[in-house]
Amino acid sequence: MTALVIAEHDNNSLKGATLNTVTAAAQCGGEVHVLVAGSNAAEAAKQAAQIAGVTKVLHADAPHLGDGLAENLAAQVLAVAAGYSHILFPATASGKNVAPRVAAKLDVAQVSDITKVESPDTFERPIYAGNAIATVQSTDAVKVITVRTTGFDAAPATGGSAAVESVPAVADAGISSFVGREVTKSDRPELTAAKIIVSGGRALGSAEKFNELLTPLADKLGAALGASRAAVDAGYAPNDWQVGQTGKIVAPQLYIACGISGAIQHLAGMKDSKVIVAINKDPEAPIFSVADYGLEADIFTAVPELVKLL
Repeated sequence: MTALVIAEHDNNSLKGATLNTVTAAAQCGGEVHVLVAGSNAAEAAKQAAQIAGVTKVLHADAPHLGDGLAENLAAQVLAVAAGYSHILFPATASGKNVAPRVAAKLDVAQVSDITKVESPDTFERPIYAGNAIATVQSTDAVKVITVRTTGFDAAPATGGSAAVESVPAVADAGISSFVGREVTKSDRPELTAAKIIVSGGRALGSAEKFNELLTPLADKLGAALGASRAAVDAGYAPNDWQVGQTGKIVAPQLYIACGISGAIQHLAGMKDSKVIVAINKDPEAPIFSVADYGLEADIFTAVPELVKLL
């Protein structure tokens, strides 16, 4: 058995989700290969070759692979899919866009969002917003899998010495084109990769209060800022800060929830955090059920005091 991991990268460097996916692939048994499909992505392929546990890197390079268009990337995966028992994607926006196309073309059932590998054909995945765990067994010859990266530790980025093999790039499908990308620039860590997250809820009352209260705390801790869906819907925070089932799934070392009640939708996105601290004046708030440390207090008093102590 050999597993193929589809690397996520920006043509210059690998994204962290690839390392977590390599860990999941290694648990499926057999060798682990990585496909790096991009444009002038030799550096990303070199980094993939250094990942501990990877035995081969397939490098496909062409201009039309540079922007990660799902049609072209899926075709490239299918072109090299023969001989692999498992094809794994990170469960990111990109992975979720490409994996179903590959599964459909291979005529197999996709296994989505796995958090544990029980055996080469059996996996665990959360359902009902994480309130239940389903054990799924696949009898398909090829398992097409998306990996919830918070469920697996990152593989060491160094220590490997895999061979890099160039493979022919597929032709441009020509049915979609890259128009542009608007990237939010911030000095803070990217939310899904941050080790510390300070998150706020609707109780903050306004965008001004959200920034006034949480920014100093995040600055002190070197943390990323997050928000509940209610806070985002109310306009207190931008969409890309949303943590939850319909936002980003995070698992930092420390998650500080300020004025967040803890709706199921939000808990599904952060309850795998290593340490959860909740500050809320409602003693019945559901967030306390998952918190390692709970402070029953008014956030407008407690947070500034915490900042002073730091």
